[in-house]
Formats: sequence, C-alpha cells, structure tokens
Amino acid sequence: MRPGHPQHLAQAFEGSTLRIAISDIFPLRQIKPEVRKSVKYLQIEASIREVGIIEPPVVVRDPEDSEKFRLLDGHLRLEILTANGETEVVCLIATEDEAYTYNRRVSRIAIIQEHRMILQAVKRGVPEERLARALNVNIQSIRKKRKLLVGICDEVAELLRDKHVPLNAFAQLRKLKPMRQIAAAEMMVAMNRYSTGYVESIVAATPDDQLIEPKQPSKLGLTSEQVDLMTEESARLERDFKAIEQSYGADHLDLVLATAYIASLLDNARVVRHLAMHHADLLGEFQKIAELQKAA
Repeated sequence: MRPGHPQHLAQAFEGSTLRIAISDIFPLRQIKPEVRKSVKYLQIEASIREVGIIEPPVVVRDPEDSEKFRLLDGHLRLEILTANGETEVVCLIATEDEAYTYNRRVSRIAIIQEHRMILQAVKRGVPEERLARALNVNIQSIRKKRKLLVGICDEVAELLRDKHVPLNAFAQLRKLKPMRQIAAAEMMVAMNRYSTGYVESIVAATPDDQLIEPKQPSKLGLTSEQVDLMTEESARLERDFKAIEQSYGADHLDLVLATAYIASLLDNARVVRHLAMHHADLLGEFQKIAELQKAA
C-alpha cells in the first residue's frame, strides 16, 4: 500500500449474518395502512411467499442492549413477515447506526437489471409462471421483459443500465436506427427524462432515414412542414445538449463554490446587518440560496 493511504478500512457490516427474533428488532418508522395496498408492497409480499427473503433486512445493535436491534433497511419485508406469522429473520448487521444511506442513497433495481436477472433465472430452469408469481405480475409482462433488449443496441443498454425506464419506452427506441437510438438515450440521460411520452417525442422528431420504418401519416393532422420543423428543433436541441454537457462540470463547480461563499457571508453578522440596511432585496435572495444549500 502506498504511503499516505489508510492502512485499514472499517467494515460496514459484521462478518456474518444473524438469525434474530423479530420481537428484538425495532423499526425506525411505522408502515401506513395505504402502503399495504401499494404495488410495491404486494410485489414484495408475493416474492416472499414464493421464494422467501432474497435481500436480508439491515439492522444495527442497540447501544444500550447489544441483544436488541434497530431496523435500518427492510421495513416492508419485516412487516410482511410479521403479518405472515414469522417469528425470526436472518439479518445483515451494520456497524454504523445511520439509515440515511438506505433511505436516500441505495439504488433500487432498474428495468435492464431486472431483465438480466430474469434471463439468468430462466437459464437456470426457473419457470416463467413462478417468476410471474414471485414478482406479482402477469406472465406476459415476464415475457416482454425477457425480450427487453431485442432490437436495442449495446451502447443504449449500457447508457440506460441503471435507469428506471418504462417498458413501453423501449418499444419506441426500437423504431430508431442504432445511431439515432444512441442519440436518443444520451438525450434521455442528459435531461433525466425517461417517460414513454418523452421517447415518443424524440421518435416523432426523427427524420425517416434514421427510422427502421418510415413514419405513418400523422394521426394528429400534422403537416409535413410541421414535422420538418420538429425535426430541425430536435437537431438543435441535440447540439445544445452536447454544448451543455461539455461545460456542465465546470459550471456545477462554480455554482457550488459560489453557494458556499454566500453561505459563509451570511454567517458574518456585520455583513448581514449591512445588507439588511442597504441591500435588503439582495439579502433575501442570498438567504434563499443558502436555504437551498442546506436542503440539498
């Protein structure tokens, strides 16, 4: 290890899982009645019923009693197990008492990741019917997800691998030739917009020579001139995206530094007093910026 580097990294979890009595685990929040009717809750419930717990809940030892535990992640799983009459559950034991990572920073599975998991499960001999029951979806949905990347180029699959993209958006992307697919995916990522409607608008503004099949006559009654105008606007937006992408990092750094500087000014009572007396409008705007920094 090179000089100046830490000699030891603290482990985030204890070395092994532990089977814990559910009565010894204390949730950080209560599950609201309406959550129990949600799609997410029903999917987790179906998965547990069909294949058991896949992702163990995460707990941390209570500082007052090492035999008791606080639940950091897995509130729905624990609620479902309790409702099913289970009395114990295997858990991961975290070494730090912080739920922020689990509540705000853990990425949930994206559709391309789900597609690859389904392919792997089918390859291992898991019937489609069982997968459908485990995910609480109909079998047609499983079959569509199996074929998710048919007609999608590898570069697009890589760009969208961890994005939450609707199933029908991929049907729209398949209408585009590979280079246009890549450009569309780049626009989706740049704008952080993944809805089917947004992809449909990209397809609508795509010239025929970049489509797998030429456009059908517009059902909305658009003239060829209007379609050409949309195409030109789309091309202009693409150029703008590229320009913004090139300067985004530097611009973002400038904004972060400026925001931090404004926050430091507002920590100085003399500066605040001067602004209040002579530039009250600026003070109000500075305070808004500082509040945004605190909320970020």
